[in-house]
Amino acid sequence: MCTSIVVNKSKPIVGWNLDIIDMQHRIRTSENGVYIEINDPVEGWLPLFGANKRGDFVGMPTCHPFDERSNPASGDEPNIIMLDIDLLTMKKTLDEIKEIADTKRICSVRNVTFMSSLSDKDGNVLHIIPGQGAEYYEKPEYKILTNFSPYKQDSVTHPWMGLDRYHKAEDAIKACGDSFDVKDCFNVLKEASQEVCPTVVSMVFDVDEKTVYWCEDRKWDDVKTYSFVTDHEEIER
Repeated sequence: MCTSIVVNKSKPIVGWNLDIIDMQHRIRTSENGVYIEINDPVEGWLPLFGANKRGDFVGMPTCHPFDERSNPASGDEPNIIMLDIDLLTMKKTLDEIKEIADTKRICSVRNVTFMSSLSDKDGNVLHIIPGQGAEYYEKPEYKILTNFSPYKQDSVTHPWMGLDRYHKAEDAIKACGDSFDVKDCFNVLKEASQEVCPTVVSMVFDVDEKTVYWCEDRKWDDVKTYSFVTDHEEIER
């Protein structure tokens, strides 16, 4: 269960809650990006979520319930995980991934429907739901993606679909009026955080300031900061 938000009010602000069970994660900083990595038993540490110095952000919620249309059908289809990694590591741009999503069938891994919430430095957003479609939004006021398919909404249900988190996030964003900053974003992520499938990382990206903020395990008073501008050093706020 995860929550992705992109808000364009006074400036682009991106937020991400990573909610996982029985998976090992770490946060790695470099001059090119701040990566939330997952330890895959076969591939090792994979940079699956986070921000890069170019201004892109990658979130990848799991869609519940699973949709079998996202399964690979052949060996040459673009894979959602690899596309996300390519954006995060700056091997591809958001426009290039949009072109792929517009022209090719994108798959997930077998029996799991991963979705993408991708954004760039201008606040443009691309949502990809493998097997169902992709939608591009040019600098929307806000976009939220939890764990249900935007194409299905609540026509199918699952205890982890996160419709309640969607509405909590939306209400909190609307309550902020015409401005929205890092503090506001953390407040939204706090509202949408989970304990059953626990929120292990909450991350906020101030795109204009080129600064990433995060806390782990819902420790909202222990926020770390990394700036792509100030000597590429990790500091504590």
